[in-house]
Amino acid sequence: MKKVIVICGPTASGKTALSIELAKKINGEIISADSMQIYKDMNIGSAKATKEEMQDIPHYLLDFVSPDVRYSVAEYKQQAELTIQDIINRGKFPIIVGGTGLYIDSLIYRIEYQDIEIDEMYREELERKAENEGLEVLYEMAKKIDPDAMKVISNKDRKRIIRVLEIYHKTGKTKTQMEKDSRKNGVKYEYIVFALNMDREKLYDRINQRVDIMIEQGLIEEVQNLLAKYEKFPTAMQGLGYKEIKEYLDGILTIDEAIDKLKQETRRYAKRQLTWFRKNKQTIWLDASLPKENNIELICNSI
Repeated sequence: MKKVIVICGPTASGKTALSIELAKKINGEIISADSMQIYKDMNIGSAKATKEEMQDIPHYLLDFVSPDVRYSVAEYKQQAELTIQDIINRGKFPIIVGGTGLYIDSLIYRIEYQDIEIDEMYREELERKAENEGLEVLYEMAKKIDPDAMKVISNKDRKRIIRVLEIYHKTGKTKTQMEKDSRKNGVKYEYIVFALNMDREKLYDRINQRVDIMIEQGLIEEVQNLLAKYEKFPTAMQGLGYKEIKEYLDGILTIDEAIDKLKQETRRYAKRQLTWFRKNKQTIWLDASLPKENNIELICNSI
């Protein structure tokens, strides 16, 4: 069985830099596992690596979905597996890199979602309920149905809250049960999973600094351009960095309030990411405070 490296961990922990150095050493190519970096025209807020940062290492599943189009986990899984096989066929080493736990789990546990079709009428009903009664009502509904799944889903994550309810409505099974059933299936590759961790305060400082840099780089202008270019955002504008700046542009928040909210929500997201990756028992944890060379040596020794 062919080996595939996975490098995951919380936002701002250094996954991109580590994966690029690793790819240079082992003749690897990188496949993104980030649910925001798939979108075109969303570069600053999603913290996509620049061409210079990529250092000529091929990157896949970045910047290829229009923000006005829905993109499912099933679609990601299908395209990621095709890309993995293509990289292997060319004699290269696939490296999955990102912080979207659902994308990563769909690969390493072969979780299947493609049989679940969207019930548009039910989704519209949920959307109306959220607008009229508040998202917290949907969150509590989902919590009663699937408390385990909701442990790693924020009460502000509209997309994933609705998804939990949709899965149960369509199948009669919880998201958690479906994932357990899926894990009984065999996987196509041998996934070796590494996760970066660092001191919580240091991580939060890095997150705060990253948000400040995003504002300096033109995040506000990026959101303005998106709103001018696209008529609808079924998922994209719910991402961190975009929804907070939109609230500023809509006059709901001041710019200082939007920045503070973005920092706070990103710190909370990082905490949820760590919780998610800790439940994967096969994960090998790396100390992000160590020099990259140390972690690369550890990875190489493990494969």
